[in-house]
Amino acid sequence: MESEDLVKQELEELQKQLGKKQKFEASVSSLKCLLQCSYPSASLSLRQSFYSVICRVATVLKSRYTAPGFWNAGLGLFELAYLLVSEPSEKEHLKACIAQAREHLHLEDNPSLQASQFSDNQAHRGYLFEGHLTVDPEPPQPQWLVQSNLLSTAATLFAAESSQAPAANETTQEDAAKMLQDLLNRLEEVVPLMVDGGPVAPKAPPASKEVVANLPVITFTKEILANLGKDAECALCRENLVLNDKMQELPGKHTFHPPCLKPRLDEHNSCPICRHELQTDDHAYESWKEREKEAEEERKGAENANRGGEYMYV
Repeated sequence: MESEDLVKQELEELQKQLGKKQKFEASVSSLKCLLQCSYPSASLSLRQSFYSVICRVATVLKSRYTAPGFWNAGLGLFELAYLLVSEPSEKEHLKACIAQAREHLHLEDNPSLQASQFSDNQAHRGYLFEGHLTVDPEPPQPQWLVQSNLLSTAATLFAAESSQAPAANETTQEDAAKMLQDLLNRLEEVVPLMVDGGPVAPKAPPASKEVVANLPVITFTKEILANLGKDAECALCRENLVLNDKMQELPGKHTFHPPCLKPRLDEHNSCPICRHELQTDDHAYESWKEREKEAEEERKGAENANRGGEYMYV
C-alpha cells in the first residue's frame, strides 16, 4: 500500500509537469515507464489514477500543444495504455485518442511513415547504460556521449598529427577519415562546446512539403503591379515582375516565383527576406522551438520580477 502511495505521488507530480512545454515530453516518457512497471499489478484505485493522468495528456494535447513532437509522444503513451487497460469504456476512449493522434500526425495518409521512423532509429548506434538490460531495440547514444566522443576523437587525432607519431590506439587512416567525417557532420554542435561550453540551436530542416504545397499562388494584376511599383522584382531571380505573373506568397506577405522558391524551401524553412519560419516535418526541431519559446517567455518574466517577487507589467 505504501508503494502505491508513492506511485500516486509521482503521478500527481507528473501531471503538474504536463502543463509546461519544456517538461511535457520527459513527463510523458516517465509516465510510460511507470505505466509499464506498475500498472499490471496495480489496485483499482491506482489504475484509475493512471487513467486520469493519461486523459489529462490527451486534454493538454487537444487544447494547448500542436507541435508534432508532442503528439508523437502522446501517441506512444496511448498505444501502450490501450494494451494494458481492460475496462471497455477506457479502451474505447484510448482508441479515439490514438485515432486523433494518428490523424494529427498524418499517419493515416502516410502508412510508411512509421516504418521509415523505425528504420531511422535502427540506423543509429545503440547505447546501453551499465546494468541496463533490454530485449527491445537499443536506444540511441545520449547527446552528451556523442559530443564527448567526438571531442575526444578530435583531440587524439590532432595530437597525433602535431607529434608526427601514431595515435595511442593505432587508429588506421580509414578509421581516422570516418571519425573526422563524423566530426565535420556535427561541427555546428561541437564547435560551440569547445568555445564556450554552451548548447547550440539545431540546424533548421527544410520546410514541410505539405505546408509548401498549400502556399497561396497569386496572379499579379495591373493593380497589384501598380502598388508594387515599376521596379518590382522577384527577390530570388531578380527578374522584373510582369502582368499575369504567378507568384507564391509566404506568411510574411513576400512573394516569389514558384520555381525560384521551391529550391530554397527544399533546403531551408524560412523566408529569404524576413526569415519568418514555416513549419517543418521534423518533430524534434518543432519540439525544440516550442520549448525555446516557453523558455524565452519564462526568461522575460524573470527579468520583470523584482526582489520582492512581484512583477511589473508594462
